[in-house]
Amino acid sequence: MSMQRIVGVMLLFFLAEGTLYYWLLPDSMVGRIVPHFTLAFVLFAALYRGRHTALILGMAFGMLQDLAFYGRIIGVHSFTMGLVGYMTGFLLERRRSTLMMALFMICVSTLVYDTIVYFIYRVFRLTDQTFEWAVSNHIVPSVFLQILFSLAVYVPARRWFESSAGKTKTEDEEE
Repeated sequence: MSMQRIVGVMLLFFLAEGTLYYWLLPDSMVGRIVPHFTLAFVLFAALYRGRHTALILGMAFGMLQDLAFYGRIIGVHSFTMGLVGYMTGFLLERRRSTLMMALFMICVSTLVYDTIVYFIYRVFRLTDQTFEWAVSNHIVPSVFLQILFSLAVYVPARRWFESSAGKTKTEDEEE
């Protein structure tokens, strides 16, 4: 699958995480669980395409999140998603990613992503909750949702990213 189609799929998941997801979620969980479906695809890009692709996708879709959902400070999610995608790609640059490795890295990266966002909001006094409260009420439930989503889309996402990487390699060899 080409990178344009992958971006199209990411846009669909971006729309789903802001609209359809909240229709399916029980009312008691709406404020607690925050979906990061596009972050999962940024991390898949980091694992199977490289750190630079993840950086570009993370910054682009993070900026979309900043503009669409979190308008109090522009750039927090763009910076954080780009940074987490880049660092994940940097850490696993030369390793072959298995299912367990991918799920572990997505779990850790989501924890880091939410923690960085929390502390940026804390520095600018946009939240007054304690870190322990944020971890127990927002971060951990969101990580579980992220792992379930990543497990559900692992096989197609891996095929898409690996096939798009294969096309760029054959195009480079032809030139």
